[in-house]
Amino acid sequence: MSETTHVTPISLEIFRSALTAIAEEMGTVLMLSSYSPNIKERRDFSCALFDTQGRLVAQAAHIPVHLGAMPDSVASALSSFDDFAPGDIIALNDPFLGGSHLPDITLIAPIYVEIEHEPRLVGFAANRAHHSDVGGMSPGSMPLANEIYQEGIIIPPVKLWEAGQPNQPLLTLLLRNVRTPHERRGDLTAQVAANRTAIRRMQELVERWSLPVLDEHVEALIEYARRITHATIGSIPDGSYSFEDYLDNDGISDEPVKISVEVTVDGDSLSVDFSGSSPQVRGNINTVAAVARSAAYYVVRCLMPDDAPMNHGTFAPVTVIAPEGTVVNARPPAGVAQGNVETSQRVTDAIFGALAQALPDVIASAGQGTMNNITAGGIDPRSQQPFAYYETMGGGMGAGPRQDGLSGVHVHMSNTLNTPVEAFEYAYPMRISRYQLRDNSGGEGQQRGGDGLVREITFEVPTDVTLLSERRRFAPYGLRGGLPGQRGENRLLHDGQETILPGKARIQAAPGDRLIIASPGGGGWGAPSSIDKTAK
Repeated sequence: MSETTHVTPISLEIFRSALTAIAEEMGTVLMLSSYSPNIKERRDFSCALFDTQGRLVAQAAHIPVHLGAMPDSVASALSSFDDFAPGDIIALNDPFLGGSHLPDITLIAPIYVEIEHEPRLVGFAANRAHHSDVGGMSPGSMPLANEIYQEGIIIPPVKLWEAGQPNQPLLTLLLRNVRTPHERRGDLTAQVAANRTAIRRMQELVERWSLPVLDEHVEALIEYARRITHATIGSIPDGSYSFEDYLDNDGISDEPVKISVEVTVDGDSLSVDFSGSSPQVRGNINTVAAVARSAAYYVVRCLMPDDAPMNHGTFAPVTVIAPEGTVVNARPPAGVAQGNVETSQRVTDAIFGALAQALPDVIASAGQGTMNNITAGGIDPRSQQPFAYYETMGGGMGAGPRQDGLSGVHVHMSNTLNTPVEAFEYAYPMRISRYQLRDNSGGEGQQRGGDGLVREITFEVPTDVTLLSERRRFAPYGLRGGLPGQRGENRLLHDGQETILPGKARIQAAPGDRLIIASPGGGGWGAPSSIDKTAK
């Protein structure tokens, strides 16, 4: 064991890499041991480490929308319990108590090490995973709802495991309220395994280096990240930069929903003010404040060096103003299922649009600006049991000052993969009839926006389907004279008749029906020239 507690650049990098590796290993364990395609194949989860104060210490490069929301979950757990014990696992998904939306279930485990034969709390391991069903009014738990009670079972901070043993009555209650209890139990157990992996690795780290050395390096890493963020913000010209963008609607009314942002740069500090945004709405396009903060932190993180650490210090120089009662900080019992996936994307687009005025030769045009959420469920004839499917779909990335946008990728707040066709057709009574790039859907410009995707699903059994998608009305913007990307489109083929579906819709599909999702292209950058850049 090292006797020194002196922090050097080399030791700081060693600890940064060690802590990040623990978070990454958590993700590997969760992915490999999970049951659902959404976690195993799409990797719709995030893993992180926190200190005893609830400050983020390290986070794996998983889902951006979880960046600012995970610390709220740990803070909620800390405020809900007076004491912890080795083997405890706290679960929650309540968006108004530290969650994001109900399908995202967070498990938090205290990390104890033996110090002079006594257990000492040294921090927390946490992971958040999107479960393909948590109950509610439609399969997949991403419904067209107007209050949170319709979206699924709500879990306040509770001890789902105590001293290493499952709280069986509570677990039974939770699983009785979902459509796919076997899959949910498997995914929850995988989350527990991920946290236990982090506990073992942290115990090994303390055993090797000692707790004082660990604590000193954690403080140094947080301060290092703070300095990098201050320096990044300091390179942006001082001033206030405003931008407005719109969500198509809230799924109930056809009225557009405004996201208004004013970004103010003052020296090496930055504030993001959403005061001009629409009041909260009846549909569940609302978000909680943690999601708005996540989007703001993500944008700032995109401007930082690739190898900058991600921890509490990264966020400290950024202030987010999200007035209560607005669409970016809704009051309960507002529905928020779409807010986490769709409004977060528009918030990101708006902040980038504002910063493009300050950094015109840095900021890229808007990407597809939606996650194209698809949920589906019914009875699987192979098992005679309910199935529940959830997936988001990629599209076009916005073009930048020096490069075309990528095609057929998840952008910004949706850092997931697709479900491979083989895994999809193995797991569900549905078939992928077509999956291809949506040619020439990216916006023209000196640099072209990336193309969207076309995915066609054929249903083999009666299926309850919900679509939550955006950019069907307001196209992804171009910058510096670049043209917008093509808007997305949803269509249903039934008995030889084709119907254009709204961006947000619930349908009852019959066997043989085909659903076609065409995702938006990214915006172009720079005024188009006479050079033909249609070929990718």
